[in-house]
Amino acid sequence: MHMSAQAVPKLRTRKPTGVVPWPKVLIEGEEKAGKSYVAAEFTGCDQTGQAYWLELGEDTADEYAGVPGADYEIVEHNGSYRDILGQLEAVHAEAKRAAAAKEPPVVLVIDSVSLLWRMLVNWTNDRARRSNQGQRKLRQDPDAEIKPTMNLWNDATERWDKVMYLVRTMPGIVLLLARGKEISALDENGDPIPKTKDWRVQGHKSLAYDATVWVRMRRDEPTQIVGARSLNFQVPREGKPMTVPADFSIEKLVFGLMGCSIHNQPKATPELTGDLAQAWLPKVDDAAKDGVEELKKLWRTVEGDESLSREEVRVVRAAIERKATELRKPEQLSDPTSDVARLRAAVQQDENAERPDEPAQGDEFSAA
Repeated sequence: MHMSAQAVPKLRTRKPTGVVPWPKVLIEGEEKAGKSYVAAEFTGCDQTGQAYWLELGEDTADEYAGVPGADYEIVEHNGSYRDILGQLEAVHAEAKRAAAAKEPPVVLVIDSVSLLWRMLVNWTNDRARRSNQGQRKLRQDPDAEIKPTMNLWNDATERWDKVMYLVRTMPGIVLLLARGKEISALDENGDPIPKTKDWRVQGHKSLAYDATVWVRMRRDEPTQIVGARSLNFQVPREGKPMTVPADFSIEKLVFGLMGCSIHNQPKATPELTGDLAQAWLPKVDDAAKDGVEELKKLWRTVEGDESLSREEVRVVRAAIERKATELRKPEQLSDPTSDVARLRAAVQQDENAERPDEPAQGDEFSAA
């Protein structure tokens, strides 16, 4: 049987620019070591654009507007993960807009990612206690230890990863504030090692991987750079962090040591997605807020996106269908003259006129 050869995509390449990307700076350390202060100080840097401060479980954002040179907007949220993620997406979109317009980089301060992870840990523990297995154990012993199962931890990690994905792909400067402290070192059995100390950063175990540069601040010791992904300086040196001068600032780190420059805009990192339909789903949610007519417009618009495959178009239209169904009252779902039915009919007429020889698709509004 003869099989036609699949067309090979055209190879797309470019020469590297050598431009230093905007960093994601992890600033961790002891309480009252000045982490929030240096972050607030950086928001007034002449070489950066609008700064945003996302406060998670802390209460310094309003007061620290009084730090000399500080200039930022506080991002408001209601404390829920969904709203926090939505506001991060809004800052991410603004950073993309500023980068496309060749404006100075947007700055985002998250204070603190330690408490973001603590929120997800608490959520995971609560879910474990509410589970059928957890409820059975608690009925027998109200003080029983309930250990979350792996699937619950995977859900928490997925939520964390969504936040960090926005951080990594943001075309701007992000300061991640975290809590760090000295703890007793443990051996392989979990027992303390005498006279040996270790350092622990409170947050998900992958936090350091998501940072471009890692700064540690302590009350009674000089600030250190624990690690950095940079060609301009090497850290750690001989396995040891680099101690910085007493006049250390984030501005000197970013535009001095790391070599970033507003005159050389780094190329934006493409956002990874399983399929291109995912980028349309927030548009479906926004259109639904304005009713069926906006969903009708979006239904037609998605057809014009040449980057979408036919299957991806169907995915988006299925999402539009679900939203339209949610907007209808139950008694209207069987009404052939309802807005949903008219939307289906109008769009189908348009499609038939444009592609008279193409078979009808099976992704029409089932609500009609």
